[in-house]
Amino acid sequence: MLDPSFVTGAPNWADLGTPDVDAATTFYQGLFGWELVRGGPETGGYGMYQLRGRTVAGVMAVAEDQGTPAWSVYFQTPDADATARTVEKAGGTAAFPPMDVLDYGRMGGFTDNGGAYFGVWQPGTNTGLGMIMEPGSLIWSELYTPDVPAAAAFFHTVFGWQTDDMAFPGGSYTMVRPAGDNSADSSFGGLVPIDDVPSQAAAGPHWLPYFAVDDCDAAVATVERLGGTVTMAAMDVPDVGRIATFADPAGAAFAVIKPAPMPQS
Repeated sequence: MLDPSFVTGAPNWADLGTPDVDAATTFYQGLFGWELVRGGPETGGYGMYQLRGRTVAGVMAVAEDQGTPAWSVYFQTPDADATARTVEKAGGTAAFPPMDVLDYGRMGGFTDNGGAYFGVWQPGTNTGLGMIMEPGSLIWSELYTPDVPAAAAFFHTVFGWQTDDMAFPGGSYTMVRPAGDNSADSSFGGLVPIDDVPSQAAAGPHWLPYFAVDDCDAAVATVERLGGTVTMAAMDVPDVGRIATFADPAGAAFAVIKPAPMPQS
């Protein structure tokens, strides 16, 4: 699972691009209890969502003619410029080249060889999310891609990711973990054939962030009450937890999970 040390290649940030920050805040505050800390003019209006005083995500206004409402996942890098060069060599493209964000860090946005957008974050004074793995915060990320082996090879080149296949009835699930870490417990995400999940295929290749919750079914009811859409009803995944996927009122896709209890040693 996610590690607060944010090793190279691990998710260390997530943010929401939406046409109406106030409407999004009403939704996510009602669902997760998030509070919006608005950024000043020097940040271009980029804000932070916080829970109990710790940052759980970023948010920015994106005009409807500038992009589709979406969540983005960022991965740790010690050198955003070197990562950009590696992305290009691996067959990806730059959505925007690395740039400094005040003294907070350096970021870049890319698409992988399957067409999915992802970001990188080279920490400065902002070392990453202030809360992970707790209810209301990031716990997992999935890539929906047209070619799982090609995506695995791409990200192995870019970040050194290692993969493991977890068997389940009717198939398997490809999990990813940081370079050099041989512990299965260090997996932080998965790679999923996009055509296997019609509810996600409509959005094209993309990363889907999962946020932890105490009660998956209560989250489903809350999403519906607040005007979101349930794209996959709550379901149990053996030894993993209970999950559901959604689109927020603007259409940005995300998921929640109530993790299964840890095995007793």
